[in-house]
Amino acid sequence: MAVLLISGLLAIFANSRFVRADSYPSANSQISYPGLSPIFTPTIQYWGQQILAWGAEFNVDPNLAATVMQIESCGDPRALSGAGAMGLFQVMPFHFHSLDDPYDPATNARRGLAYLASALERAGGNSRLALAGYNGGVGLIGRAEWTWPAETKRYVKFGAPIYEDARAGISTSENLNMWFNQYGASLCRQAAQRLGLP
Repeated sequence: MAVLLISGLLAIFANSRFVRADSYPSANSQISYPGLSPIFTPTIQYWGQQILAWGAEFNVDPNLAATVMQIESCGDPRALSGAGAMGLFQVMPFHFHSLDDPYDPATNARRGLAYLASALERAGGNSRLALAGYNGGVGLIGRAEWTWPAETKRYVKFGAPIYEDARAGISTSENLNMWFNQYGASLCRQAAQRLGLP
């Protein structure tokens, strides 16, 4: 009976309309860097060496940095949100210095990861709370989750499991695939075009 049930579920998934994030644009175009999980899309792997360096600079796990970049911009250095957040890490304008170029990848990463590092510190190293703080402001850390904005709840719902998958050493992430299908496909297509990836 269990074999029939599993076979049936596999058939359903095989015929589903969902696209796997690890197959977009193709799994073969992914280059994985030691220390950076292979679960991330090619547009994040494109920044692999820099993510490792930026993470080391701010003492932030590169897989957590990659998780944030995945959800925020899918690796598009020119991403701009309706709220005014800019670049790879979707940093708000007030985090930049007057002479900063918000779209310079290194500058954007340094401002974004400085904020993520402060959220991690305030959260006592709890990555789930740090993700909430990154999205909704560090003032959310310590507040009851039911008071968080819907956007922050959604951000943590996807971000925390994606990060856990990255840390687990697995080669694909169903959690990332769900995020990709629900929110990330067009964002990642735009990033791929911007980066000149297939």
